[in-house]
Amino acid sequence: MIAAVFPGQGSQAIGMAQDFYQNSQAAKEILDRAELALPGLLEIMWQGPKESLTLTENQQPALVAAGAAAFAAYKEAKGKSPSFAAGHSLGEYTAHVASGALTIEDAVVLVNKRGKYMQEAVAEGVGAMAAILKTDNKTIEEVCKNTAGVVEIANYNSDGQTVISGEKQAVEAASEKLKSLKARAIPLKVSAPFHCSLMQSAADKLTKDLEKIEFKQADFPVISNVKAEIIKSPNQINELLAQQVTASVRWLETIQNLDSLGVTSYYEFGSGKVLTGLIKRILKDAQAFSITEMANLEEVI
Repeated sequence: MIAAVFPGQGSQAIGMAQDFYQNSQAAKEILDRAELALPGLLEIMWQGPKESLTLTENQQPALVAAGAAAFAAYKEAKGKSPSFAAGHSLGEYTAHVASGALTIEDAVVLVNKRGKYMQEAVAEGVGAMAAILKTDNKTIEEVCKNTAGVVEIANYNSDGQTVISGEKQAVEAASEKLKSLKARAIPLKVSAPFHCSLMQSAADKLTKDLEKIEFKQADFPVISNVKAEIIKSPNQINELLAQQVTASVRWLETIQNLDSLGVTSYYEFGSGKVLTGLIKRILKDAQAFSITEMANLEEVI
């Protein structure tokens, strides 16, 4: 069985999805629709500058558009329909577009707002994030729990790779404690402390936008970030996407659950190879491929 997976922030690159636009009619249609919904998006994706593409409010719709375009090109090339889909953080929106539950127009507008709300939630310099390597999640959870201030687990990415998020001083204090326990702690260059309780105001604003969206029945099941479980009804999607803003991204558990469901091949659609790398770390025997241009389709079709 195949799972389609879609990346989150950090996977963007100037020129993303341009090859699909030029060589796939289905991808071109998706990208043109995204551009109509959010004018100027394609110029930022293809010409930058890098600083503009890196802005959270631009980066998020760019990655959704690129992932949806790559998946459209795959379908046009008669790629086998996935049994499941999942996305890392904002990539969950792309998974819903691929499944048919969400239109590309609604998706890019939603994540553009999501990016703005997340950026506005915490003043610059107040928050921080750090990647914690070479230690177990139970230890990280315990250290976060016993550190003063707000510091929480943002991403359970893989065995030995976890991200913490929260108030700058608390994140730094937790990082020092973990380093004393032989872990590695790497400060991340991010514009805000994503996936922690400091993002509550962003979640509240996004909730109102999500309530206006009519999600449809999916063509194949999508796994949610919040629960790492199959979303059983379209009526659940808006609530889960709102919760996702402050909740941990349970990527490790998502991939383990897909493995238990019988998935053997994972196709990462859009830009970059971050998820492909994580999946190979989580499941040593898994077949994982990144589909970032038309040439990659030959590997999987």
